[in-house]
Amino acid sequence: MEEELSETGNHLSMDSSGTGKHFDSGELDIAEPVGWFGGWLNFRWCSTSMSILRAAEKRILSYVKTPYRGRYINVGVVGYGGKEECKVWTLSMNETSEKTPLVLLHGLGSGVALWALNLDGLANSRPVYAFDLPGFGRSSRPNFSNNAMEAEREIVDSIEEWRREVNLERFALLGHSMGGFLASSYAIRFPDRVSHLILADPWGFPERPSDAGSKYPIPVWVKMIAYLLQPLNPLWGIRIAGPMGPKLIEKARPDLIKKFSSLTDDGDAEIANYIFHCNAQNPTGESAFHSMMSNFGWAKFPMCNRISDLRADVPLTMIYGSRSWVDHFPGDMIKASRKESYVDVHIIPGAGHHVYADKTENFNTIVLNACGWSENNKERMHVKVPIFPKELVKQTVILTPGKPDIEQENPDIVEKIKEIESLETIPSETEKKTN
Repeated sequence: MEEELSETGNHLSMDSSGTGKHFDSGELDIAEPVGWFGGWLNFRWCSTSMSILRAAEKRILSYVKTPYRGRYINVGVVGYGGKEECKVWTLSMNETSEKTPLVLLHGLGSGVALWALNLDGLANSRPVYAFDLPGFGRSSRPNFSNNAMEAEREIVDSIEEWRREVNLERFALLGHSMGGFLASSYAIRFPDRVSHLILADPWGFPERPSDAGSKYPIPVWVKMIAYLLQPLNPLWGIRIAGPMGPKLIEKARPDLIKKFSSLTDDGDAEIANYIFHCNAQNPTGESAFHSMMSNFGWAKFPMCNRISDLRADVPLTMIYGSRSWVDHFPGDMIKASRKESYVDVHIIPGAGHHVYADKTENFNTIVLNACGWSENNKERMHVKVPIFPKELVKQTVILTPGKPDIEQENPDIVEKIKEIESLETIPSETEKKTN
């Protein structure tokens, strides 16, 4: 369900009195304890709120020239033991275009504003939607399961519910880093909705090397500290820095900050401030990431072991930065293994992990070409799709091939799946024409 009122950019919304104003629908501004004791328990002792984050986001998005609409989409109850409805902060642009929409999923610790350098170029020719994943940015902060597969499923469920509420039938899905991992999981489960899967320096694909510890000798004292900090979320340092958080981000990640320096007169400070307030609040999305990761660089259930479940008719484009810490070998491996499918792998020279911001024009061109390829080749890709009863979809998504411990939780469903796999398949439109 979409909230009644919305916030717009580069156009003034009209309120009921007829005066031009910017306004939010259902602005989430839940007061949280920031006293010294409560702050230390939550590793946060600097005042923050959704209103402060909203102001920081608007200053960055003032760079965007294309008119946009911002609104909250109600996706219902999300997460572990949730009772309150989750609202997902969403930006949309060029919605009247008849071309296939493009949906953007951000990475860890990020939000919709970090697409600011790309939005004008991407939305010039097609509808573009970007939203803050639940637990991140301006969206609600539901609690997720501490089980890796369950947390992943809960987030992917919320993406599908968002799609239903926004009423998108089919779209190109672009995910960066953690967003690429989740986009892949979504495309595996809901292939009919994804016209093209585009992964930008995706996290969580390769398996952790067995010699990861011995390959790079680490001092004993560093291992001890790392062990003690293991239970903490990855970005705890930002929150414990308190009022020095934005400065810490500027000093620790000057490479990231400089990418956006052209956005505003004080771009460095604005981006650092935005990133800080994205992450200074209740870090439920970050906790979900912590559940899914095996040390920061790897996923507990690597996507390379599951990407074979992506239906063969879903086109895949992978974009890596040549200077990124993310290994691009999985891209080459996936291309070699999906011989009957469209797989395009790009390595952009001089780009790092934030490849979309490092080489904006090059990145946008690759993305738009991928979207265009799908529109021009709708009949080219065809596979036989198993008949799969809708009532089983939500029950079966937690199953993982090769994981008996998970399958045993649903023995009846597993048996039904085996029956379904032996059923007749339905031909694609292309096969119908040729028969």
